[in-house]
Amino acid sequence: MSQVDKTAVEQVLAAYNDRYTGKNLVESKVVKDIRIDGSAVEVDLQFGYPCKGIEQEVQSEVETRLLAAEGIEQAKVSITTKVVARSVQHGVKRLENVKNIIAVASGKGGVGKSTTSVNLALALSVEGARVGLLDADIYGPSQPRMMGLSGQPESSDGKSIEPMRNYDVETMSIGFLIDEETPMIWRGPMVTQALEQLLNDTNWSALDYLIIDLPPGTGDTQLTLSQKVPVSGAVIVTTPQDIALLDARKGLKMFEKVEVPILGIVENMSTHVCSECGHEEAIFGTGGGGRMASDYDIELLGTMPLEMSIREQVDGGKPTVVSDPEGVISQKYREIARKTAAGLVSQSKDYSASFPNIVIQST
Repeated sequence: MSQVDKTAVEQVLAAYNDRYTGKNLVESKVVKDIRIDGSAVEVDLQFGYPCKGIEQEVQSEVETRLLAAEGIEQAKVSITTKVVARSVQHGVKRLENVKNIIAVASGKGGVGKSTTSVNLALALSVEGARVGLLDADIYGPSQPRMMGLSGQPESSDGKSIEPMRNYDVETMSIGFLIDEETPMIWRGPMVTQALEQLLNDTNWSALDYLIIDLPPGTGDTQLTLSQKVPVSGAVIVTTPQDIALLDARKGLKMFEKVEVPILGIVENMSTHVCSECGHEEAIFGTGGGGRMASDYDIELLGTMPLEMSIREQVDGGKPTVVSDPEGVISQKYREIARKTAAGLVSQSKDYSASFPNIVIQST
């Protein structure tokens, strides 16, 4: 029995493109090991982003391609994922235990940013990542209700606080520390200090991603985030409406100025389907998110419909991704999550943890 040539196996793998990174498996260094025993081939693939939703599809497709190659009679493909820390703004210290922070922003309120944030966090978790969610909207915290959480977080040492947990996602919000109906009548410096404390004094476990749900606009909270929080990338949420797009462009420009990569745009309320007659109508216009993505050469991560169930599910504390995991809307959120995480893979790695601290002592 003749031995399969390793080069032939590599050629098969090099012909398969990862649809989320745009690179083939060899070029993107996804191939970690190739073992050949006569006509049997085993391949280990390791993706840099969580992708449970497509693992079987990729595995089957690559095995089929290998079996079609000359001399290969058996093929087995194994898939794992490994998320690594990506680069952040210059001069900003990385947060311990958190590999990547993704900011979800909008220039305008009412475009579904918090709903996108919570479903993005849950989708990344379902795809296989360890995820946290920080509600940075001090004036209008909504994540406690959306995540179905109540009560106050505990503190074992009187200094740090434990994040609240539900649906395998760690969550922190000022909403856990105040009554739901208490207004936050604070000036800017108090808000920014509260944000820093919520971020730095929370005892996050080892997270692949921390999603930060920002308040709308480009004010104090966003400035604090860009100057003091180690952000690996940002997602912009908008609707197709021209007014919303104007403000979304401001948010995008803000991140560009502080050198935070834009991972893409999510367009909410793209169309509405009548629950009575099924008529589909673009209430807020069409193609706005796509045009904005094209203008700035960034990715349109997904378009979400204006659908009553999405609102009902977050209001009930069980967002779409967990309340209807196999539904069309959940699959859209999971697609957005994979695209977002894959967008980070193209960013350079952060090597700060690889270098030891150098301490100079006088002797």
